[in-house]
Amino acid sequence: MSFFNKVKEPIFLKENGNTEEQLEMLKDLEPTLNPDGVNILKRDIKFLEYGIAGEKNIKFELKNSHMPMYVLHDIYLEDGELSAQIDYLVFTNKLCFIIECKNLYGNIDINNAGDFIRTTEFKGRKKKEGIYSPITQNQRHLDLMKKIRVESRGNILTKSISKRYFDEFNKPVVVLANPKTVLNARYAEKEVREKVIRADQLVKYMKEANKQSNSSATSDKDTLAWAQSYLDLHIDSLKDYTQKYEPYKLKTVKQDMDKKVSLTSEEKPAVHKALPVKETKIFKELKDFRLNKSREEEIRAYHIFSDKQLTALIDEMPKSREDLQLVDGFGEAKVKKYGDDIVSIIQRY
Repeated sequence: MSFFNKVKEPIFLKENGNTEEQLEMLKDLEPTLNPDGVNILKRDIKFLEYGIAGEKNIKFELKNSHMPMYVLHDIYLEDGELSAQIDYLVFTNKLCFIIECKNLYGNIDINNAGDFIRTTEFKGRKKKEGIYSPITQNQRHLDLMKKIRVESRGNILTKSISKRYFDEFNKPVVVLANPKTVLNARYAEKEVREKVIRADQLVKYMKEANKQSNSSATSDKDTLAWAQSYLDLHIDSLKDYTQKYEPYKLKTVKQDMDKKVSLTSEEKPAVHKALPVKETKIFKELKDFRLNKSREEEIRAYHIFSDKQLTALIDEMPKSREDLQLVDGFGEAKVKKYGDDIVSIIQRY
């Protein structure tokens, strides 16, 4: 059947994640935090940028693999209280690879107990520390995928068959994306060693695993349907990444002004002009509207309107749907869908 397949190169069914959006959210926070908060924020930004760079390294390897495959990047699955954020799902005509990307700094040793130990060096001094096993993390992703897949079957027989053969078709692998990281796994059990590779070994690893698999090769159509079944399960995770920084937030400019002077209502400047745009009430109200709509429609917040368009709304202050259509980024369709709500908010200011 595979003889008639036409797919020859990787096809990304989902290429982008929400980490870039998360990064922008964090960067916007810095002016609002005290020194302790800024230090924590900068550390988190550094780790997030590291992760983004690692995922781009893996994307490069996959795109240049010249293998027929379907790729899903940054998939979020939920089942009850269980959830999994999976870096990559890669579907070949025989196997699904569940890839956990780790762009770790320092060198990694895996001992005979399966523990991950990182060694870093600073000013000639070496430091060793244990880190949470990415194999365990990826296994939890696999377990949730298995649970969802088995429970989706219609009867006891098909559930039993799905459970029995699931591991045969799904292969978890941890990929170390930092090219400078040295991996030492010679003392690790074979089962552990086989689940951790460097990014430059990924394509070779997948080709060899596909070759060794005893499963029958599926058609392009069936492989696509397999990948699509997980894409259909994906949920856009609209998390508020800013909550952890609330204790470190500075008092707003408005609060400081209110303590120093008391102005009459005629003397008080308009809020959206007196404060930095992102601290004004109208900015926050429009942003809350955007977030609630995105959750309601299960889409990304920036699909409603971007931060740049949000700022443009405050600059232009359109008081009618006709005015709104003159704001960059608000075409007829968007105005028809959200115009009344947006104008209603703006008219209050």
